Amino acid sequence: MLARPRTTKCRFTLFVTSLSIEGKVMIDAGDCLLTPRLQLRPLQPGDVASLYAIQRNPEAMRYTHCARSLDDCVARLQAFEDSRAVNGFAPWVVLDRAGDRVIGWGGLAVDPFDPGWGTELLYFFDPACWGRGHATELVSAALDHAFGPLALAEVDAYAMAENQASIRVLQKCGFAFLRHEPALARQRYRASQPVAASDAG
Repeated sequence: MLARPRTTKCRFTLFVTSLSIEGKVMIDAGDCLLTPRLQLRPLQPGDVASLYAIQRNPEAMRYTHCARSLDDCVARLQAFEDSRAVNGFAPWVVLDRAGDRVIGWGGLAVDPFDPGWGTELLYFFDPACWGRGHATELVSAALDHAFGPLALAEVDAYAMAENQASIRVLQKCGFAFLRHEPALARQRYRASQPVAASDAG
């Protein structure tokens, strides 16, 4: 397994009630994370246009949900963001720190549309950013967050067998193949809480 990039925390305030963007109320957004090249933070209304541009792109979303409309995109993003208050985590908006622009979305989640599959790792990125290691950086930061502050025992991820790029990212970050899930038409991978040296001895 490769060494994970270091993450640091930053504090900020998020102004949002709903992604309909009809009203704005200040709420505590909690921590965002900084990796060497990425800023990971909760959703803000101004992110919607950039994320919709990715989510409606069939190439970008070849192996996952492709937004049928702006309303569909907003509804899904809002549902995941709302789950942050319930679960203590939700996917982040991913920004390129160099250009301060939105390039993707992802992290830890319990899918609000199908929660029975438990805590999982998911993401999507702008195809213009593929092949630069951003997904590996995001996944590594998400696992550090899962097994550190959140103290989760395990995190699963689901990938179509033909999605070899994502499978390589998962394996590089320590996920192991668990089994095929026919109901999802996907392979199930799992990363588990590392065993401390004192416990392993």
